[in-house]
Amino acid sequence: MNRREFVKRSAAASAAAALPASAKTLAKPAARPNVLYVFSDQHRAASLPGEPLNQALAPTLDRFRRENLSMDACISNYPLCAPHRAILISGLYSWQSKLVHNQQTLEPAVPGLGQAFHDAGYHTGYIGKWHLYAGENKFVPPGPYRFGFEDWHAWANTNRHYDGITFDPDTGERIVMPGYQPTRMTDQAIDFLDKQKSAQKPWLLVLSWNPPHPPFDPPADERDLYDQAGLKFHPNVRLSTPADKLTRPYPQLESFETLRRAEQGYYGAITAVDKEFARLLKTLDDNGMADNTIVVYSSDHGEMMGSHGHMAKQMPHEESCRVPFFVRLPGVQGGRSSDALFASVDIYPTLCGLAGISVPAHCSGRDFSSLMHGHRSFHEPEMVFLMNEQGPPQFQEVDVQTYRGVRTKTHTYAVQLDGRWCLYDNIADPYQMKNLVRDPAHKHLIDHFDKALIAWSQSTGDAFPYDKVLGSYSSYPAA
Repeated sequence: MNRREFVKRSAAASAAAALPASAKTLAKPAARPNVLYVFSDQHRAASLPGEPLNQALAPTLDRFRRENLSMDACISNYPLCAPHRAILISGLYSWQSKLVHNQQTLEPAVPGLGQAFHDAGYHTGYIGKWHLYAGENKFVPPGPYRFGFEDWHAWANTNRHYDGITFDPDTGERIVMPGYQPTRMTDQAIDFLDKQKSAQKPWLLVLSWNPPHPPFDPPADERDLYDQAGLKFHPNVRLSTPADKLTRPYPQLESFETLRRAEQGYYGAITAVDKEFARLLKTLDDNGMADNTIVVYSSDHGEMMGSHGHMAKQMPHEESCRVPFFVRLPGVQGGRSSDALFASVDIYPTLCGLAGISVPAHCSGRDFSSLMHGHRSFHEPEMVFLMNEQGPPQFQEVDVQTYRGVRTKTHTYAVQLDGRWCLYDNIADPYQMKNLVRDPAHKHLIDHFDKALIAWSQSTGDAFPYDKVLGSYSSYPAA
């Protein structure tokens, strides 16, 4: 199938999948809405239809976004797999939960997202990548480390996108699942949804796909929709220099040919998960659940894809930290977007608010449910906060230093351990190619951000040494 045929066929399929059930209802709605929270790994907001320079084909997500609510300034507070997941599940910032690297275990010190919904009378399920139990290759036994999720289908070694591995939820026996990993995870999700058709209580299902996270190896049908020779890059993309190769040896940045190969696979994986999302929406419709189910699509962080000479994530730049967050709310008018700053730490309390559940007192984020329901009285935050911790070598995927930062509607600012690092005007310079951190004309703004960072760190127990940092400038390249 060529690109034109794909677009034509997908338009018809996504039109049917994205619309909720209307006249015909097959299942009796629960008193509270069901919640389907779907998130992929490493899907940047920039690689979606409607975004500048996007080339990814995602017709179902495109329609879902346009017909519902898009939080256009959704920011991953800590753009790395396990730290974002820990924020999502615990409602705490990374140093509050003590999970700051990829190979750590999230300790059950507070009620998790699943527990909050379980205690409110929901049946809870989790399927896919977990990555919060000594990495992602160990079986999570029944008990507190599942954080309240009852129907448990966590997978191991999720960077293996074919013939993946999951576990028997009770015994821990390893099970090989033939085929493309997102498809098999979606099969499990559909089985969960089918079993809830006659359920007497509402449900929460979290589904976590690994693609478009590398390896960039989608099925050939999706990969071949993209002609490598025709792929283009953000204007801030650059290849590795000899100096770069000493610290961040990205093979994809050896040439534009290798980068186009990676980009082809990345876009193909986005198209592949878009097809799986369509299957989920169709199942909700077929089962008569669409009119009473909150549906969310998001991602844990983005992908640099060569921007500023980086691959992967962990950077404060837009390609790394801005992610999709699209939500369909029963009975609420769609076709809306919001530029309110909304971050990882806000997701847990917001899901509770949307479902009518009391937000646990431990949550560090804010409940945005009133904004999402269209209430104008909601007071939007001025900024959200960014962070990264340089981990031990065995945990460090890329050469990115420890930093703290802020993202406002207009600017991005960050400081590292050796000084102020970067300041970008995201309106005048959307690809963040001009670092203004040493410009005296912006001193007042920088001072304002410094005070906000210090206050935020103090309020959350972060020990970042601002007193040793703010008198100098970082030597680490930012753009």
